Amino acid sequence: MENEKIVCKACGRDKFTIGQVGGTTSQGNIRPIGAIMAVGSPLQMTFCKNCGEVASFKVVKPQNFK
Repeated sequence: MENEKIVCKACGRDKFTIGQVGGTTSQGNIRPIGAIMAVGSPLQMTFCKNCGEVASFKVVKPQNFK
């Protein structure tokens, strides 16, 4: 998604930014189902700066799920 022009489905604008849920601690990270003690991975979201509509979700460290 980095190189393509994104247009917001909700408001039609084209200004997006990236935010993250979770981080170096496991609070807020996505974890494998049934793995309570797993660190998991933060979720990165690309969203519209005008209205907040989320265009994409990305698991930052997918290797933590193998």
